[in-house]
Amino acid sequence: MARGPRCCKWVGFAGASLTFVKAESGVRGSAHIRPLHWYLACRLVLEGGFHPDEVTPRPPFRVRPARQRLLLEHDPGRGAGGERTILGGLKTKDVDVVVVKEGVGPVLAVSVKGTLGAFRNLTNRMEEAVGDCTNVHITYPALVYGFFHVIRANRSGPGVSANDVALREDGRVSEVILRYHDVMSRLAGRADVRADPTKYEAVALVLVSSDQAAAGDVVSAYPPPESPLLMGSFFEKLYAQYDQRFVFPAPGLDRTTRRMEWDGESPALSHPLVTEYSPRVTGGA
Repeated sequence: MARGPRCCKWVGFAGASLTFVKAESGVRGSAHIRPLHWYLACRLVLEGGFHPDEVTPRPPFRVRPARQRLLLEHDPGRGAGGERTILGGLKTKDVDVVVVKEGVGPVLAVSVKGTLGAFRNLTNRMEEAVGDCTNVHITYPALVYGFFHVIRANRSGPGVSANDVALREDGRVSEVILRYHDVMSRLAGRADVRADPTKYEAVALVLVSSDQAAAGDVVSAYPPPESPLLMGSFFEKLYAQYDQRFVFPAPGLDRTTRRMEWDGESPALSHPLVTEYSPRVTGGA
């Protein structure tokens, strides 16, 4: 068993988003959003090929070398919690999910935000996002920084205040969500270390249903297919930028920076949750 309720566990997005939507422990703590941190951390290992020792919070996996192969095992007792503090240009910043390479420093990070209601406050989120990104990129211009925002898609109806509505009764997205999407789209897609430090390498906006019959399910109708904020392309953008900055330009550091590939016979890859990912396996794309 994992060592405590704050220790990283292997969870899928469905389970993490359901915990977030229900927010049974209240909204002032972090219990409702912590599983989303765990989901991202586990994905960076399974799909991203980062060693679990490099990721904070530490995912519950063990890497076992075996005859030039790397076997990945699920080990609940190895999971650990916490955030990592990154030195910013203006102040230190506690970031939710961070990958640190020995001798190189922080190379990839994801800030996770969750909004359950009071959507008028999304204006503050925009300002915070710009400030956080700029602060971190001043000190680490090469850092691949992602912004992952999950919003509870409350539907208009009895008992739901106007400020808490994300979806109209006919399924249309509220104006405040539309405006937020447009602003965050302008903060996504930083593709070079010399580019605008106020922009993230990737941004994802995910609406999850609060309807009783579909609680925690992703609202697939929004963002639209042409949006730069789709969850499906978020991770691909992070990995691509990481390789372009830390792997391809520095072959001498290949043993440190190259992302790992897991043997296809790894015990962890037979776990039911693996179906949510495209694991980075030996010989894969």
